[in-house]
Amino acid sequence: MIFSWLRKRRRRKWTSRPFPEAWRAHIADNVPLWKGLTPEEKAKLAGVVQVLLPEKTWEGCGGLEVTDEMRVTIAAQASLLVLGFSPTYYFDEVQSIVVYPGAYKHPREWERDSGVLGEAWQGGPIVLSWDSVVQQARNPQDGFNLVLHEFAHHLDSLNGDMDGVPPLVGGKTIDEWHRVTQEAFERLQERTHARKVTVLDSYGATNPEEFFAVASECFFERAIKLRARQPELYRVLSGFYNQDPAAREEGRRRER
Repeated sequence: MIFSWLRKRRRRKWTSRPFPEAWRAHIADNVPLWKGLTPEEKAKLAGVVQVLLPEKTWEGCGGLEVTDEMRVTIAAQASLLVLGFSPTYYFDEVQSIVVYPGAYKHPREWERDSGVLGEAWQGGPIVLSWDSVVQQARNPQDGFNLVLHEFAHHLDSLNGDMDGVPPLVGGKTIDEWHRVTQEAFERLQERTHARKVTVLDSYGATNPEEFFAVASECFFERAIKLRARQPELYRVLSGFYNQDPAAREEGRRRER
């Protein structure tokens, strides 16, 4: 109880401060999805960033020194996932974020030729490759976003299992989630096996948990295409995240 009160007090203190212009510039340069947000959404995202930077432990590995640009770029993308959540979720179960300069290896991956780009450990840290983070963040329509992917895994784990079923409300919602996502997952597996192009990356055919993470990337980065090609999947993701990124994308296009 006391810890919760102190944490809320600290967060109110951090979010009451003016948002640094240097941080705003990093977001504008590295996170183009920021431009499509409403003023209210931008304010909420800034507030989450202001909490994540001081509250989490940021660790550089492989000789990397983690800078404010890296922290802000990562935190801003993670914040996109929770803009529709009420009360605001500050990734309370994530204690540390580990950043490597590029692809990395660890003992259980020693036999692979290529390195790992990112990981989300249940009850542990989120690990990211900075060059992939910034490259994918700056290209918001390719459907690939390492930060969204790994933090989506974290959201998936909040009900105890990383199984492609994040915490949902109500039996009907859960039943619908299972039906829609299972059908979409099996369809992706079939198309991947047949080597057919799909709006979702084929890595999502690996298992249900990777499907949820890949679908989340696509939901935010290729929203209009996902809504057009898989409207039911878009609808249940929109219900979970309580957001409509396709409408945002249409708004950005009208403003051009």
